Amino acid sequence: MGYEDGAGDAQHTVLLVDDNAQNLELLEVYMEGVPDVRVVTATNGLEALKMVEEASPALILLDIMMPKMSGFEVCKKIKSDPNTRDILIVMVTALNETGDVERAAECGTDDFLSKPIDRRALIDLVRTMLATKARG
Repeated sequence: MGYEDGAGDAQHTVLLVDDNAQNLELLEVYMEGVPDVRVVTATNGLEALKMVEEASPALILLDIMMPKMSGFEVCKKIKSDPNTRDILIVMVTALNETGDVERAAECGTDDFLSKPIDRRALIDLVRTMLATKARG
């Protein structure tokens, strides 16, 4: 967990949350393809909530199945707080059952990506969401 140094003039902070170190590393590598982004990471839901306070991310890529607190719980907490509800959240998961998609939507997620993550699709989604957020 932590901040990456040397991000320069990054306009947006993106929080990556996954309890699997390999998945987190892969997301970090994929995010290198997105300009003007500073990446911060967390390995569970509790760390994610702490990083939301510390880093004020514009976008969160949030794994659903995690110990301590699920992505559903993290999303619900962020979206129910007036100070953080405008943060964009993309649920990233191996789950692809219709019920999981519905539950993610009920929690307030802004979008949903299934694993394995397609690099190009991820980059395009992040760019689009951050551009939309920048326009207000």
